[in-house]
Amino acid sequence: MLGSEEMTQIFAHRGYSASFAENTMSAFIGAEKAGADGLELDVQLTRDGEIVVIHDEKVDRTTNGHGFIKDLTYKEIRKLNANKNGGKKESIPSLIEVFEWLKTNNLLCNIEMKNGLFPYEGMEEKVIELVRKYNLTDRIIFSSFNHYSIVHCYRIAPDIETAPLFLEAIYMPWVYSQSIRAKGIHPKHSTIPDHIITTTIQNGVAVRPYTVNREADLKRLFKLNCTAVITDNPIKAIKIKKTI
Repeated sequence: MLGSEEMTQIFAHRGYSASFAENTMSAFIGAEKAGADGLELDVQLTRDGEIVVIHDEKVDRTTNGHGFIKDLTYKEIRKLNANKNGGKKESIPSLIEVFEWLKTNNLLCNIEMKNGLFPYEGMEEKVIELVRKYNLTDRIIFSSFNHYSIVHCYRIAPDIETAPLFLEAIYMPWVYSQSIRAKGIHPKHSTIPDHIITTTIQNGVAVRPYTVNREADLKRLFKLNCTAVITDNPIKAIKIKKTI
């Protein structure tokens, strides 16, 4: 199981998104320099079938462009600036670009399949094929709010860890996880009480809550020895972890 070590791991949510444009190479490189253990990023499919790293189904919020990823070609998407706050131009990365960079370090990588709104036919197969090509099998976790998608991932690649995402509290999440062969859960941090975290971990299921930015919430999870936290600010999380 990824991250079954004693210390709570720190995953940078969309990279070091507190200080860099989210889901950009700068945010990922910034997370590595900050000392994060892993990254969390989101994938969607372009009109011509390229896997790109962006959270929203549309490019409007995070770039200077408009429209749905599924309606734009990879070439069109690469022309957009994913750094809306000024500063240097940032392209929306392809998953290939991220994987080539991951080969230069030891970071773990949580890939969230963004296929709740649009099913993105064949996305799981494409992502898995790339994971295999870059020999990253033991460093990847697939997560999604679309649990059918991660079960599909498990069926075609049982050697790659899966972890369902939850917005609401779920009864006995370890039982549910085991039923879909997931080795972890990624719950919203405010919906999972202490005893559920510890019981889930005791039952062999990793717990990596998101998106944990407040000092009090980080302290709580570090004290519980939670498997990992997913945070926008890895530097802040590392500082707090050192005090526990």
